[in-house]
Amino acid sequence: MKSYFFLLLLVVMSAPLLSQFKLQNAIIIGQFDKSEDRYAMEVNLTEMLSNVGIKAMPSLNLLKQGGDAIVLSNDTLQAIMLGQGYDTYMIVNVRGYDKKFKKSSMAMSFRDVLSMTSIYHLYKEEATNVTFEFSFFRQNKVVHREIVKIGNVSSRDSVIKKFRKKIPKVIEKKWK
Repeated sequence: MKSYFFLLLLVVMSAPLLSQFKLQNAIIIGQFDKSEDRYAMEVNLTEMLSNVGIKAMPSLNLLKQGGDAIVLSNDTLQAIMLGQGYDTYMIVNVRGYDKKFKKSSMAMSFRDVLSMTSIYHLYKEEATNVTFEFSFFRQNKVVHREIVKIGNVSSRDSVIKKFRKKIPKVIEKKWK
């Protein structure tokens, strides 16, 4: 009887660990109107992921300058990237400028999300908070979503600085 109890206890305690999202590789796609914001986010995330041993590549390496991100949903390109060891696509965008946002629960395809445009900039005057949403796709389906809130911002540079400070902690705690 005691062994059944301990087995049950072990299963219950390890369930959260088993369901945790594990990121091993990612192609990072920034959905931002301004090309400099997209570049900054993709390059910073690539560096942060690489620093903790996660294989990462910015989508800017795959797209022609000014190219549409919808190209990344092409089956041929995805097969090539899978051959190079990339099976996960991470889309990052600004969800809004306050602390009330929750992660989206809509089950949209990878192509549908890529075709959407962002209505938010990396920083907006009068904003003191920026909420980012990270969506992870494998085989054209959402496998994980994460909301990260950055507070006490006063400029675009302060958003990037606080982003670089907070995201490595999220990576270590929730994605690795």
